[in-house]
Amino acid sequence: MTFFDSITTVFRKFAEFGGRATRPEFWWFTLFSALVAGALGSLNLTSTTGTFDAFRMMGEQATATTTTFYLGSSLAAVWSFVVLLPSLAVTVRRLRDAGHKWAEIFWILLPIAGVIILIVRLCDPTVQLAPQAPAPAAPPAP
Repeated sequence: MTFFDSITTVFRKFAEFGGRATRPEFWWFTLFSALVAGALGSLNLTSTTGTFDAFRMMGEQATATTTTFYLGSSLAAVWSFVVLLPSLAVTVRRLRDAGHKWAEIFWILLPIAGVIILIVRLCDPTVQLAPQAPAPAAPPAP
């Protein structure tokens, strides 16, 4: 699965918690999400570099700089909201694909160790499904 295929797949299945997600699908989407978040974070970083000078001058520049800062923060908040449900869905599907229960997503609530455990589980290879046994034949009629 390519970078762009994984992004479109995740957004197309944004609320589908059933099924499976391969490692490339999950990690390409995670990279995409991190790159966008980093770009929005750098917007905040560049907008705050001039803030101290602007507040010192307390002129027209102060208003423009703080407006840029709030815009960057607002965009970051919107992005976090946009990817929340797709991120949860692809994580649950990835856990299922690796042979784990969906509830293992709650490891994220345990500081540091839980995050490490969850990352290790998300890196696990795909578990092949056992072939389905044919349905038993009906007993012969007497």
